[in-house]
Amino acid sequence: MRQVSVDVAIQKGVTEIFNRQRFLLSSDVEAASPKANRILNRISADFPRNSLCAIMGGSGSGKTTLLNLLSRRMRSSTMVLSGSVLYNGSPDISTVTSAYVTQMDLLLPSLTVRETLLYAAALRLPSRVTATERRNLVEEIILELGLKECANTQVGNGASHRGCSGGERRRLSIGVQMLSNPSVLFCDEPTTGLDATSAYQLIKLLKSLASKGRTIICTIHQPRHDIFFLFDRITLLSQGFPVYSGPTNAAVAWFESRVPGSFSELINPADYLIGIVAVDNRNPEADLKTRTQLQYLVESWMKESLNRFPSTSSASDREISERPAKAVQSAGVWQQIRVLTSRTIRTTIRDPMGLTASWIEAVIMGLVCGLVFLNLPKTLAGIRSREAALYIACGLQGYLVLLYDIYRLTGPTLALFDREHSERVVGVVPWVISTRIARLLLEDVIVPFLFSVIYYFMCGFDVNAVQFFRFYAVVLLNQYIAVSFAMLCAAISRDFAIATLIANLMFTFQSFSCGFFIQAATIPVYVRWIKWVGYCFYGFAALVANEFSGKFYDCPDSGGFTNPACIQYTGDFILQNLSFHPNWYTVPVCALFGFVVVFNFMATLLLQFWTVNVQVAGIHTSKDKDTDGTKRYQGVSGLKKEKERSNSVDINVDLVDLALTIEKTSLNNGFTKVDIPILHGVTTRFEAGSVNVIMGPSGSGKSSLLNLVALRFKSTPFTRYNSSGSLLLNGSQPDESQLRSLCSYVTQDDNSLLPYLTVREMLRFAAGLRLPGSMNTKQKRDRAEEVIRMMGLSDCADCLIGSEFVKGISGGEKRRVSIAVQVLTEPRILIADEPTSGLDAFTASSILDVLSSLAAEGRTVIITIHQSRSELFRKFGNLLLLAKGGRVAYSGKASSMILYFGHLGYLCPSNCNPSDWALDLVSVDLRDEKAEAVSRVKVEEILEAYEPKPPVGVELNMSDESKQHHYPALSPELIRLKKEPATFFVAFPILIRRGLINFQRQPSLGIARIGQVLGLGLVQALFFAPLKRDYIAASVNIVGAVQEILPLYFVGMLQNVALYPIERDVFYKEHDDGAYSVEAFFAAYVCLEVPFEIASALLYSLLGDIAINLKRTIPMYFIIALNCFCIVSCGESLGIIFNTLFQSTGFALNVTSVILSVGTFMGGLMSIDMIGFLQGINYISPLKYATANLLPYTLRGMNFTCDDSQRLTDGQCPLSTGEQVLDLYKLNVDPAPMLGALVVATVVYRIAAYLILRFSRTDFSYLAQTRRYTAKV
Repeated sequence: MRQVSVDVAIQKGVTEIFNRQRFLLSSDVEAASPKANRILNRISADFPRNSLCAIMGGSGSGKTTLLNLLSRRMRSSTMVLSGSVLYNGSPDISTVTSAYVTQMDLLLPSLTVRETLLYAAALRLPSRVTATERRNLVEEIILELGLKECANTQVGNGASHRGCSGGERRRLSIGVQMLSNPSVLFCDEPTTGLDATSAYQLIKLLKSLASKGRTIICTIHQPRHDIFFLFDRITLLSQGFPVYSGPTNAAVAWFESRVPGSFSELINPADYLIGIVAVDNRNPEADLKTRTQLQYLVESWMKESLNRFPSTSSASDREISERPAKAVQSAGVWQQIRVLTSRTIRTTIRDPMGLTASWIEAVIMGLVCGLVFLNLPKTLAGIRSREAALYIACGLQGYLVLLYDIYRLTGPTLALFDREHSERVVGVVPWVISTRIARLLLEDVIVPFLFSVIYYFMCGFDVNAVQFFRFYAVVLLNQYIAVSFAMLCAAISRDFAIATLIANLMFTFQSFSCGFFIQAATIPVYVRWIKWVGYCFYGFAALVANEFSGKFYDCPDSGGFTNPACIQYTGDFILQNLSFHPNWYTVPVCALFGFVVVFNFMATLLLQFWTVNVQVAGIHTSKDKDTDGTKRYQGVSGLKKEKERSNSVDINVDLVDLALTIEKTSLNNGFTKVDIPILHGVTTRFEAGSVNVIMGPSGSGKSSLLNLVALRFKSTPFTRYNSSGSLLLNGSQPDESQLRSLCSYVTQDDNSLLPYLTVREMLRFAAGLRLPGSMNTKQKRDRAEEVIRMMGLSDCADCLIGSEFVKGISGGEKRRVSIAVQVLTEPRILIADEPTSGLDAFTASSILDVLSSLAAEGRTVIITIHQSRSELFRKFGNLLLLAKGGRVAYSGKASSMILYFGHLGYLCPSNCNPSDWALDLVSVDLRDEKAEAVSRVKVEEILEAYEPKPPVGVELNMSDESKQHHYPALSPELIRLKKEPATFFVAFPILIRRGLINFQRQPSLGIARIGQVLGLGLVQALFFAPLKRDYIAASVNIVGAVQEILPLYFVGMLQNVALYPIERDVFYKEHDDGAYSVEAFFAAYVCLEVPFEIASALLYSLLGDIAINLKRTIPMYFIIALNCFCIVSCGESLGIIFNTLFQSTGFALNVTSVILSVGTFMGGLMSIDMIGFLQGINYISPLKYATANLLPYTLRGMNFTCDDSQRLTDGQCPLSTGEQVLDLYKLNVDPAPMLGALVVATVVYRIAAYLILRFSRTDFSYLAQTRRYTAKV
């Protein structure tokens, strides 16, 4: 790699391209131009064969960016690359085989660890490798990575589906990539989330792999001393500049020669290197000194680099090739199909919410639709209902399947495919084929069969086997079309909002052109051709031909079908009225099959060539941006004032015999209950004034203990968290509200960060919401600026946080932002789960310094930690050391730990990190059976030797289990410290501003909100404009136009699904922190939603009323607009209700879609004669009132004409007035009360949505009725 630089262009007229703002050295002659921002600057390095290489640097130094560049994973139209990168002398990376271990684990949560590796081996290894060899290799990797104890545990996702710990998932991700045996392996932070022992074993394993002829390149934050010297070469970055690249053993000498006396033998060399090139911006003096030193080191290395790394000979190498990496030698096509089919079947079966939801949807839709159209009569009204029933079968049922499959595909399914396809492990064709084969019997065949067998016979269609199976064949083909079209939509966009927008637009065209809502022959000529390319047209044609061809229904006049008065009762006339030919069945069925083929073919092409890449994110220039650095050090006086305000009450947190088990109810084993022990009798004290640390190997229950203390566990019907023991604050028993208000909790993930905000905006909004009302806006902003400085976030303060697909700030910077949000309020008890995970040594040390300074002010700080430097260990106060199973190995002063274990016969070697040594003591070595047996005996001896001692002043009686301890209530001085959430009038405007920024930075959300409504109106205008006043208009088209207003119900629900689940998850975390109330969140969400709905309703009415000539009057225009607003709002309310009741958005989408579908065809236009029970239920549907006011307002006073062929024997038109049409549909009622009822229903639905949300955030568990930790959770 020679002189590699990366610039990101800034486009004119657009908010500055999201990029990293970094300082440029004054002497940099190649500084980026004003129209570009340089994020990597003239980097040269060699990565030889047989070597393990590390890319090191502080958070935000460009490590991941460089790794993505080397592996050809990052592309952007605004990114300009310069320099050369050669792989075995070629600029083309496809000349080598490579694999990439990402920083984020992407695994299937329902598979076990062993199954995940076995499937990965079957896909990544050549077909010639036997199953036995693959299994043996998998078992070796399980042992090498220390995954033996969790080999049969489901992976989980760390949230709703708990399984392996974060460290175990990290090791599994590495194991998956190791299976492919690549010649070049890129690893982005492979040790993140691992304890010291596991991290050392992992890097040692990578070292052994490199010694066998591979090149392994890793980014790494803070390697321990023994890990650092396992690397052969290192490349050190700072602020995007190279500072060193060469042999590991020469790195310290290089810097020592430039900065004499800077190194000490007692310092970990890795920590020394990162520290010497870090910029300390916590105060002006340190900032100036470290920046000056860094500038000197960069200039020195630039000169040295020209000598060490001469430029390549070919000028053509200046162009960095963008060809993707070459695939490892993976399985053949047939083996891919077999393996992927097996994997999909297994994951589908183990996802009861997904599989069961599909079956339940088919059964419920069949039953409900069957009840609506129960035993259809053979009258004129019954004939119209039969047409509607057939449309339901071919249109609406397929539409529900389409929506659900888009949701499923835009989630983990396609994300995993994109990962595996980018690695050339899985081909598009095998993946598409295997998906359909796997779901053939589980869903694709059984779902339409369940629907057909229930629906067909309940409707009262002819009991004829041939006719039934012809009906089922059409429904089956519609199922396949729906799932194939869903794949096409998801292939176009992985964004659910955009994919459903495409699907809705396409389906709207389909439904309009199918011939049910508007007679096919009367469709305007410029869109009439659409019916020939619409699958709904062929499906409806096949079903009506199957039902009506050659039939004669119950004509009240005698003479049978030869009587001219009975012409309306003949099947052929019905088909003619619909513009279909009798017995036209075979051609439509063949056309439906053709659509299946075409949609799959198009989806395959898009998945093959429309690839997903990492995009570059960057900065947003705010009005308050600190352009001259004057604000960087503001807030020091504010800090002093805050310290003066802070209460001096110290709080000791005591845990007394605390235990936790998870009671899981298994659906697969007949609702059997299984108890899983997590924590076992934990007794310890977390003291105020010091940093209290919980340590232990992966899976020891560290995070579970913090979640239990912070009250973050919530039981569900299938998972119950049972705890026993007591938690005391200064010897007193707090209630839940008191404990929540005194604690701030930094979770292990950064999911509570909003990707569309900058760091400064995130903290300012958090300050506005979390800081007390006694502080004014300027004080809150100063506090946010102060925390930015304290956490070392000044350089990225105006960078967007970013997401998985849009590269924003680095992972380490996100970690610091998460901590900063909680540090804002200077809580009395601060709980942090892995606050230093993913941070470099310098930043980790600064984080511990901040936590120590907070503790020094009398706060109680409790953290978990995987790896720590020796210097950090000396900052620890009390230490709780846990072993696997949540058992205590040591509890006491950190400074006394070495002496304690020395008395047990375990001596800490000199120059050894005490944290690493302690973790090694309580870890079981699973690499081979002998080491495992020896280490198990050692760990058991340590656990047996530990004797819990009660905290000072706390009674502990371990022998008397029946004794109930009654601790005193919380003291008044602690009660006074209770924080109150931001008031409604404080939180509401802040949430509004935050939401507006969301819409501004993510225009797709606004487009989806207005575009879906407007799209429906546009399509309606294309097909119906202008409506005539003849018999066809009276019998079909006008009623169809009104009916097509009702699908706005679905639009409201889809708009909710696109945004609400994300906002809900952020709100839940902020509500858990006590930031603001449910009312503030709900009101802000409604106020941001309603303007879009009003605007879209007014625009829609121009198309849905004026353009199509429904009734061109001003009152009618506003009536249509009001109906549109109410229907969309009700759909949004239902989305809120079910997305609140169900955490699984897919399940909520399925349930809501069924309810909306039922409401649509129960509105009164598709089913005229419903049974009394359903008529009663229909009163809670807003669509009943919408139909009952729209049709009368439209038809009353209209007169219709007809031609001679349509006249009855008495010369009259079958339908000559609007009132006759209203009588036919039994809707000749006063529309004004119905319109009022619709408005009332809209308000009631929204109130119900609020009450459901309020209910879900209220803790009604029996914890509130008994003392916490003395009863089950």
